Amino acid sequence: MSAAGPADLTVVVTGRRMLTAEVCEFELRRRDGGLLEQAEPGAHITVHTPSGEARSYSLTSDLSDRSRYVIAVRRDGSGRGGSRSLVDEVTEGDSLTISSPRNAFELVDAPAYLLVAAGIGITPIRAMLIELRRRGVRDVQLVYASRSREDTPYLDELTELVAFDEIDGLMQPMTLHHRSLHGALDWWPLLESPGDRHLYVCGPEPLQNELRALTMHWRPSRVHMEDFAGISAFGGINLPFDLEWQPSGATMMVPEAVTMLAALEGAGIDVDSSCGSGTCGTCRLRLIDGEADHRDVVLTESERRDFVMPCVSRAKSERLVVAPL
Repeated sequence: MSAAGPADLTVVVTGRRMLTAEVCEFELRRRDGGLLEQAEPGAHITVHTPSGEARSYSLTSDLSDRSRYVIAVRRDGSGRGGSRSLVDEVTEGDSLTISSPRNAFELVDAPAYLLVAAGIGITPIRAMLIELRRRGVRDVQLVYASRSREDTPYLDELTELVAFDEIDGLMQPMTLHHRSLHGALDWWPLLESPGDRHLYVCGPEPLQNELRALTMHWRPSRVHMEDFAGISAFGGINLPFDLEWQPSGATMMVPEAVTMLAALEGAGIDVDSSCGSGTCGTCRLRLIDGEADHRDVVLTESERRDFVMPCVSRAKSERLVVAPL
């Protein structure tokens, strides 16, 4: 289970609305009416849910407005209960504990953008679109894929935003693709000629894998992806390695089919954890020695020198030394 950290903040739910049959939007404000910490498009917060699980959600509103954070939560009936408890139990006036905003999906300055969202992946992309409109960036294209019109959060609002941009003289076309009507989308015409664009993608792993393969001719620095569903601890190459717990000097081998977190727990070492998918940040440890194979979506590049998420990350070196925060 997760435990609130010293930087966590208690906020009040000042609004909630169902965007679709499965997606609920929550507006969060400080109870004292003060300003929230500054956040940039692409940022997320970790929410401690009524179930006891911690879950990370992208901020999706106009982030120049520091009076509130807005998140949208898709109820996952097959999950571990975090999203279900938020959607089913949390009402206006309730309090929630959240983390400071963190950003591993930063919106960089560029002359042109291609924004791709699938389903609930629209949440960080929506904040980016709002910010790019404010900046007056003219060359922005949004591609939004979902199962059907009824399963498309923020559809009407995004349509109005793009229409207003056209009146304002900005070129921000939106392509909607509903799989139930149109089948698979042919991405190649959109990706064949990179130009000066930066690509931002938020969606499930199969979509990201497909777009990575189709953008091999793009500069890597211009392709940005965020997996809102979390990371598999066993994707890619997994080799065994030695893990030392610095406080006691205990050393254990982490086999190829076992996570660091499970190896620590198997050795009787208690580490707070929640999501198990590299998205919430609860199990963060200090990285004392060795080179980690970072697979989370929580740590920034600078933080990866000093920290590691043992639920999904592994080792590039033969040995890692870790310690609690």
